[in-house]
Amino acid sequence: MTVEDFNSCVDLYSDGIYRFALKMLGNTMLAEDNVQDSFERLWVKHKEVDRSKAKSYLFTTSYHASVDAIRRDRHQQELTNAQPEFELGHQPNFDVKEIINHAVDQLPTVQKSVLLLRDYEGYSYDEIAGITGLNESQVKVYIYRARVFLKEKLVSIENLI
Repeated sequence: MTVEDFNSCVDLYSDGIYRFALKMLGNTMLAEDNVQDSFERLWVKHKEVDRSKAKSYLFTTSYHASVDAIRRDRHQQELTNAQPEFELGHQPNFDVKEIINHAVDQLPTVQKSVLLLRDYEGYSYDEIAGITGLNESQVKVYIYRARVFLKEKLVSIENLI
């Protein structure tokens, strides 16, 4: 990959990687760091990565960095026992977007990431399998389970009151 190819990748893929990282991490600063780290890792290996596989490489890198950040954050919360409870039923002024985002945030990490890649970023099952290291049938199962969870969570009467 040449310098021009790398710069082209920055132009083409940085917004998509940022959206993905932001949905995964829920924090703009962490998402920005994730994007920068992903491109830094691509640059370090730019001679080894083919331009046609750069997008997949970037999303794979972003995915793994997001999972690591989520694990670090959960570990820190466990150490400090500062896990605030957030109940939708007791908050009367939620908008739909907040409710959906909160429900997506409650998904297990793998389900959340494959759902975001499929429904927010528009990747095929095969591409998601390549990014996450899962096989295609596992991707389909995780997406199905995530959608069932969201359906139950968003339609339950407790969340509507």
